Amino acid sequence: MIFKPAMSQILKEGESYYSLVVAVAKRAREIAEEAEANHTVLVEKPVQLAVEDFASGKYKLTESELIGVPEE
Repeated sequence: MIFKPAMSQILKEGESYYSLVVAVAKRAREIAEEAEANHTVLVEKPVQLAVEDFASGKYKLTESELIGVPEE
């Protein structure tokens, strides 16, 4: 399964694919946990929502911590 946008469109110069994958996985877990806590049914899969968060700039990659952080 291929998620759009492509990882190469999200990554900036010097950022690694591994870091993005780890950050997306962590964000997807957060989304799933929030949905479960709020008894919300997700229409899209958590990974797709997490990828969209990074692609839209809502979250950005922080290489030093290997996590995504909300854009302020």
